Amino acid sequence: MANFTEAYDLTSAHEGGYVDDPTDRGGETYRGISRVHHPGWSGWQKIDTLKRRRGFPATLDADRSLLNSVKSFYKRKYWDRFLGDQVPDQRLANELYDTGVNMGVRRAVRFLQNALNQLNRNQRNYQDLVVDGWLGQGTLKVLRQYLRLERKPDLLLKVMNIQQGARYLEIMENDPAQEKYARGWLKRA
Repeated sequence: MANFTEAYDLTSAHEGGYVDDPTDRGGETYRGISRVHHPGWSGWQKIDTLKRRRGFPATLDADRSLLNSVKSFYKRKYWDRFLGDQVPDQRLANELYDTGVNMGVRRAVRFLQNALNQLNRNQRNYQDLVVDGWLGQGTLKVLRQYLRLERKPDLLLKVMNIQQGARYLEIMENDPAQEKYARGWLKRA
């Protein structure tokens, strides 16, 4: 089964430190946690206190309790929501986690469910899933069937990444100010 720490470490390389970019829809962020989307996260109190001290924002990464709070937040809000510990392939779990962090867990799961449906040979291998963004035992069962038949997740990952890339293009077409994030986003897909 998949391991959270591996997925967390890979995604953390994309999420950086403290950023307060006025064109970023997430607004003020720390290690990818957006104040706009997660105003109740307990780490914001600590960050607001550290803002008044010399050396900010470099001092944030030296605060072990803050870093532990970040990791705990990601496990609870992302990994656990798609049953990451039960995903039978680490690469798939890494992809679900990273996409979930960047685009939302439900969208990441919809990408998986849609990809499984596209690769089921017109339902000869298994029945289509309802693409609802909720990863439960039904989706896990179909995923295990897929992996038994295919042996590796390469095609599944490719279809998920195609969907992810298409979503990034859609975002940029609808809001050209977001184009400045294109290279970073596309590295993730």
